[in-house]
Amino acid sequence: MKRLIVMSLFGALLQFYSPVFSQQISKEELLFLTPEWKGERFPDGRPKVSDALLKRMRLVTHEEAWAVMKGENYKFQYAEGWQCINPDSVLVGRALTATFMPGRPDVHRVIDKKGHEKDGRIKSQNAWPIDMLVRGDVYVVDQFGAHENGPTIGDNLGNSIYAKSGNGIVYEGAIRDIAGLKEIGGFTSFFRSYHPSHHLNNPDGELNTTLVAINHPTRIGKVMVMPGDVVLGRDGAVTFIPPHLTEKVVTTSEIVRLRDMFGHERLRQQKYTAGQIDNRWTPEIEKDFSQWLNAHINELPVPKEQIQEYLKKRTW
Repeated sequence: MKRLIVMSLFGALLQFYSPVFSQQISKEELLFLTPEWKGERFPDGRPKVSDALLKRMRLVTHEEAWAVMKGENYKFQYAEGWQCINPDSVLVGRALTATFMPGRPDVHRVIDKKGHEKDGRIKSQNAWPIDMLVRGDVYVVDQFGAHENGPTIGDNLGNSIYAKSGNGIVYEGAIRDIAGLKEIGGFTSFFRSYHPSHHLNNPDGELNTTLVAINHPTRIGKVMVMPGDVVLGRDGAVTFIPPHLTEKVVTTSEIVRLRDMFGHERLRQQKYTAGQIDNRWTPEIEKDFSQWLNAHINELPVPKEQIQEYLKKRTW
């Protein structure tokens, strides 16, 4: 009896760890790894934060996002030390992830064969995740810091990425054709280095990179990035926000922004002292703030509907 139980468990493990390599994460695995997201998802299970929230996210700063996530015990969501294309612009979108490793011929061959013959993929491996991008995505790639003979993205794939997603990339490695990439108007991107060489992907000749995972958890800097995380790239750095915290990050940012605008205006008018604004506001100041919100509701850089919702919850 004991032997039968052991054999049954062993069989279940064999079934779970199938010998068929799953390069692209399954819907069941994504649902398992993102249980706190209760909103809409893509057909493959990737969390789909709304376009409206993504639009509001564009005004959020790293400091505001960091403070909210730190309070929720998410301490490793910020990555710095990038080179940038369009450094004065803001990159916001939903992460579609890919993970490359140093090329290995035997593994590369079987992944190529499975991708072409079973999964219906075309072209070389570096194009496979790009073919999956949709509007609002950000292509997030762990290219293991590869530099010389490492770049898998140049101006051709860059144009394809932008056409499909309307966004740029976060790329843990080197890119090439940087002059051509800069000509793509909205291709706001973050990358580690530039090199004029390109990756080689012939397992029977020269091979530099092998694509091992699509839409699996991946690592960018010190951050674990999940498919569907909201990417906030600005001011030379990138923050990755878990989908279930996105609304809290955006709402908190908007409240801070409105309170700062009110406080600065009242300080210029010398209605209050710096000490009054810097400390906990009195009921009189809070009441003044509510009146100010109502008076300027159509002029403020926060959607009118959000201000109205915020005012409903206030007691002053």
